[in-house]
Amino acid sequence: MKTTHNDHVSLSEVHESIDTTRRTSKRKRILAFLGPAYLVSVGYMDPGNWATDLAGGSRFGYALIWVLLMSNLMALLLQNLSSRLGIVRGRDLAQVNREVYPPVVNFILYVLAETAIAACDLAEVLGMAVGIHLLTGIPILWGVCITVLDTFLLFYLQKLGMRRMEAFIITLVGIIGLAFLAEMFLAKPSLHNVLSGFVPSIPGPDALYIAIGIIGATVMPHNLYLHSALVQTRKIARDEQSIRSALRFNMADTTIALNLAFFVNAAILILAAKVFFEAGLNNVAEIKDAHRLLAPMLGSKIAPILFAVALIAAGQSSTVTGTLAGQIVMEGYLLLRINPLLRRLLTRLLAIIPAVLTILIYGEDRIDALLIFSQVVLSLQLGFALIPLIHFVSEKEKMGVFAIKPIIQVLAWLVAAVLVYLNLKMVFGEAIDFMGAPHSWFADGAVVLGLIALIALLLAVTIIPLIQRWRREPLRQTVHHPLKMFEQLSIPAFKTVAVALDFSGNDEKLLAYALGQGNPSTRYVLVHVVESASARLLGDAVADLESKKDEEQLMSYAHALQERGLDAVARLGYRSRVTEIVRLVKEEQAELLVMGAHGHAGLSDLLYGQTINKVRHELNVPVLVVNV
Repeated sequence: MKTTHNDHVSLSEVHESIDTTRRTSKRKRILAFLGPAYLVSVGYMDPGNWATDLAGGSRFGYALIWVLLMSNLMALLLQNLSSRLGIVRGRDLAQVNREVYPPVVNFILYVLAETAIAACDLAEVLGMAVGIHLLTGIPILWGVCITVLDTFLLFYLQKLGMRRMEAFIITLVGIIGLAFLAEMFLAKPSLHNVLSGFVPSIPGPDALYIAIGIIGATVMPHNLYLHSALVQTRKIARDEQSIRSALRFNMADTTIALNLAFFVNAAILILAAKVFFEAGLNNVAEIKDAHRLLAPMLGSKIAPILFAVALIAAGQSSTVTGTLAGQIVMEGYLLLRINPLLRRLLTRLLAIIPAVLTILIYGEDRIDALLIFSQVVLSLQLGFALIPLIHFVSEKEKMGVFAIKPIIQVLAWLVAAVLVYLNLKMVFGEAIDFMGAPHSWFADGAVVLGLIALIALLLAVTIIPLIQRWRREPLRQTVHHPLKMFEQLSIPAFKTVAVALDFSGNDEKLLAYALGQGNPSTRYVLVHVVESASARLLGDAVADLESKKDEEQLMSYAHALQERGLDAVARLGYRSRVTEIVRLVKEEQAELLVMGAHGHAGLSDLLYGQTINKVRHELNVPVLVVNV
């Protein structure tokens, strides 16, 4: 398996792939830093936000605009802390958590982070499915299944590189912004009514639930993991002045991107307040109803089309960043890297299953309730990402002169306290209501234990970094294991080397690499698998022309090596390429296998590029992969 020095860095495929250290104009240098915050910002305008904003606007008018503003200010602070961690320490939040917290706490934090990502993806699946339904009339259940296909779009974008992925996301963000700008012109809301919404108020208990959903939909925990990794796609000099410049440029990037997200969220809430609340339609909390009523209420047929297009763009853009966040969380906490396409499929299936079950059991009428619930679940995870982040960016021992100032620490802890208090208030309220109803003692006991575990985990993530700082305990270096003694290195001398050949122009290169691993006494086993239809059916009993020609070709390779004084044998396999290569390597007791990687891309990689991985997992000997 090919390894590089980037195997243990955030998003290793694109780590430091954009060089900001080149001597260029100031404008180009600034543009080089712009991008990460736009990928983060799409999480602040995903379909989950739409559900909470529509519910807030239609039920409570303009009263909750101040919650959006407060959420946006919180997001600006927290995302800047996240980018600071990534720029200064060169680590993402998941990696630092792994280095600081004990394994048990880390595993729970990992599960919570994955839960947040699954909840976010659920909102994106439902939002895109509803958008497709509104635009084309396709049933929502079919739309949910169609969303699996965007997995391949993400796979293609990752192949193109970070800059093009950012351009794609910014284009979608632009579509969303322009769509709602047009909606505002059509709705013509009263400026006085809009400004009245900036006065803090909570009309009632239902408004608190919606407000917490808005906060959860706006300040999302997985974005804190995401931003701390995305800023590391920029290569910067490590001197103090360069780091300060990077922090300054990223702050500007974050401010612009998140203010755009605030505009979109505010536009949705204001649109719902103007069109529905002012008309006495206080129960329009569903996206489908909002779409259906926009045309008659605004007197424009283009309004619902813009609404549906923006909804699809929001869901599609958010799905890209959700997958990246999942990759960061899995690699950071577990040091586990899997194929990005497989990771995307797993994440998407985890979101599709509850969506399909909800539609099949309850029908399409419960979709918006599920959307709002997903955002409340997101909000419940916030404290477990936010509290560690504040600890890490406050440490002078690790951050040096870039540790946040005391006033910023006070603001950050105040934000954390508000968010944790609101979440605990809601959770305890729901728990009391649940236990007040007739239930078995077992159910009530499970709720009580869950509440105790919640408080215990919050205390653990808060106290453990303080204890370590007080004791000045070193970080657990779980990523790189030190090499103890170079004198103990044992350089292998391979007695038998196997080479898998395919009779193409690449065979010469593969043989050259194989010879480079051996010595005068090494035995070379030349392997080729016959995969004709006859060979698959008859195995080694086959006697067709292709099998005979393959045997002659392989024997000619062996004779050519023997003429050079080398020990070489030819071994043919039949039927399955993977099974036969593994069998022949084991039978010949080869200590090294040399194979070629053909550099397939896109769908071809799925069809042709899996032999190496399958063979590697079946063998316990080294496999040298040669790009041919």
